[in-house]
Amino acid sequence: MRPLELAAGEAVFHEGMPSFGLYILCEGKVKLAKHTRGGHSQILKLLGPGEILGEKTLFDGETYTCYAKTLEASKLMFIPRDDFLGFVRRHPEVAVRLVEKLARELKAFGDKLVEIASRSAKERVARVLLELARAFGQETPEGLDIGLELQRAELAEMASISTETAIRILSELSERGIVALRGHRIIIKKPDSLRAMAHPFRTFLRENLL
Repeated sequence: MRPLELAAGEAVFHEGMPSFGLYILCEGKVKLAKHTRGGHSQILKLLGPGEILGEKTLFDGETYTCYAKTLEASKLMFIPRDDFLGFVRRHPEVAVRLVEKLARELKAFGDKLVEIASRSAKERVARVLLELARAFGQETPEGLDIGLELQRAELAEMASISTETAIRILSELSERGIVALRGHRIIIKKPDSLRAMAHPFRTFLRENLL
């Protein structure tokens, strides 16, 4: 494995770049995003320590379909593709774990598609904040800090709404005392109110196939 140290805002890999291997995030936070028409981006997910990047193109050797960029100073380990595939052949249980991970992500992306089509912008923002708090949150005397500095445009990308809409919704939540805004940091003061707004759901398009 080769160690990599990147500053905040540096690219781990670019969309359309050939896949040379797998990355393991040891410290820091990284966003996976995809470019859209009009020069915008759509954040697919955020990663924290212990998670892997680049596994989706590892087996077919195709180019990356998204890009990865650090949100803060980060340390990663890079494993060349041939070395990792050799490791998987010797330890097939690793391949099973990768399949399980990809299956979970397919379900999550399916939920995301339904959410975009059927849920309001406010519900989507509430769900994004709760998911961030669950993944990275830190308890503080003021409330539950979501655990990272998030620009309004990045929150908008995660919720699939415009930046203006994200700003308006955050201002409303702040006025109602549900969240506190501290620059780019967001603190959840009333998590139960946010959960009631989010209306958690699971969607299954096909069941009982056998």
